[in-house]
Amino acid sequence: MTVAVLGLGGNLGDRRGQIAAALDRLARHPQISVERVSALYETPPWGMTDQPPFLNAAARVATTLTPRALLEAVLGVERALGRSRGERWGPRNVDIDILLFGAEAVEAPGLRIPHPHLTERAFALAPLVDVLPDAEIAGRRASEWLRALDTAGMTVMAAPDWHRSAEGQSAVR
Repeated sequence: MTVAVLGLGGNLGDRRGQIAAALDRLARHPQISVERVSALYETPPWGMTDQPPFLNAAARVATTLTPRALLEAVLGVERALGRSRGERWGPRNVDIDILLFGAEAVEAPGLRIPHPHLTERAFALAPLVDVLPDAEIAGRRASEWLRALDTAGMTVMAAPDWHRSAEGQSAVR
């Protein structure tokens, strides 16, 4: 099993509900176990700033999938939830990125791990630190990268309405 961290976010529609639905779908995958979910962070948009604020979270998962297969799984979840790709960094109802995949570095067409802008994005690092406090990126702890960034405008909110039941089944509340 490999421990990976997924970044989840969105800024259209029921943002909290979309993140919960994405977590539920991920947890139903037979080769993905959602182990821990961060708080939600409301953040200003990054890249293209003329759009609504985002809700962002991270999920620590254990998986037997390869990095490419995990990417296909998360893209499948996005499609199932109605994600349509438009403008780069533009508005979206749901977005799922592979932030980390164990200690692996992957450089392949359409797949870069760690996520290429991770050390520049407080909205991704803060939830990542919630779920994997000892994470290292490029030889530095994620918490060190986070301390070097501007977190103005970020608001910590309650965790998404998602939980794993005692029977091991996922449920959206």
